[in-house]
Amino acid sequence: MKEFELKYGCNPNQKPSKIYMADGSELPIEILCGRPGYINFLDAFNSWQLVKELKAATGMPCATSFKHVSPTSAAVGLPLDEKLKKACFVDDIEGLDDSPLACAYARARGTDRQSSFGDWIALSDVCDATTALIIKREVSDGIIAPGYTDEALEILKSKRKGNYNIVKIDPDYIPEEKEIKQVFGITFEQGRNNFKIDAELLTNIVTENKDIPESAKIDLIIALITLKYTQSNSVCYAVGGQAIGVGAGQQSRIYCTRLAGSKADIWHLRQHDRVLNLPFKPELGRPDRDNVIDVYISEDCEDVLADGNWQKYFTECPAPFTKEEQKAYLSTITGVSVGSDAFFPFDDNIERARRSGVSYIAEPGGSIRDDLVIECCNKYGIAMAFTGMRLFHH
Repeated sequence: MKEFELKYGCNPNQKPSKIYMADGSELPIEILCGRPGYINFLDAFNSWQLVKELKAATGMPCATSFKHVSPTSAAVGLPLDEKLKKACFVDDIEGLDDSPLACAYARARGTDRQSSFGDWIALSDVCDATTALIIKREVSDGIIAPGYTDEALEILKSKRKGNYNIVKIDPDYIPEEKEIKQVFGITFEQGRNNFKIDAELLTNIVTENKDIPESAKIDLIIALITLKYTQSNSVCYAVGGQAIGVGAGQQSRIYCTRLAGSKADIWHLRQHDRVLNLPFKPELGRPDRDNVIDVYISEDCEDVLADGNWQKYFTECPAPFTKEEQKAYLSTITGVSVGSDAFFPFDDNIERARRSGVSYIAEPGGSIRDDLVIECCNKYGIAMAFTGMRLFHH
């Protein structure tokens, strides 16, 4: 297939629209089901690059959940503990522990479930049946992977009345070194961002604390590769083999840090016993439970706890999860990693990151206030590496 005609571009009025290879060669994909659109393919090709690089850097199966050309999360295939399984709504998936790929997607999809609603999925490895079963029951636009088992393909083809978007990509495809795009009729050209992200990037530790354990190095690599394919400005929190909070496309870096930090806090709070044991009505679906949980732990909790409201969602009215209780719980969190796609210009970013349990940081460095940022890290015993490389993505 040398070109594929799309229904329309970013919006219905943007016609005609298609994807094709400029040199007239075959596209490196097969469309096995559905009819992906313009934004679907933007998500597909960005998300595939992310998981391919993450697999190369870690050696583990990887998955990501994408929405509007930025990842909501990315994860490697580490097992989930029982609380995390329940928080991610996968505690009933048989054989989950036997599929690292399914574990990776369960983590990625379960991180920021509201943002992942209607996601595009990328898998680093051939999709197996266990992973497909998780995908089947979630609201999703499509998937890209290097292959699918016969059983997985049949499961996925049953989504959306047989119209689920399933794309197979040639894992050996290597794009040209030059990237070209047009904006307002003007052509832009640049070299591809082939910058390699691995543990060697974390050797320039500029703080008094020089100890970054191997597990944190993996988390920092996950955060940095995630940022490489996140619309800038961006900041990413990661722990336990997954990105737990992504702040994308903010004009101010402190806004990125706050947004990503608030998502990381929600991820932790979702695993609190108070949330895991909410007495949901059995007929309440996963998307509704996601929304209710989000409101329950927010300042608007009365929207689901007030008399006349709670009866819609619960078998009995749960006790409020007060801000004081939440703050006390979050204060016990440590060991979180954070990456930034450009330098932190002020120490307010460190102060905010610390409140979400951050112990390790990777950022380019190069600010005229680097000394203030380092001093703030030293105050809290945070280990910080300067990577020397910006990761803007637009």
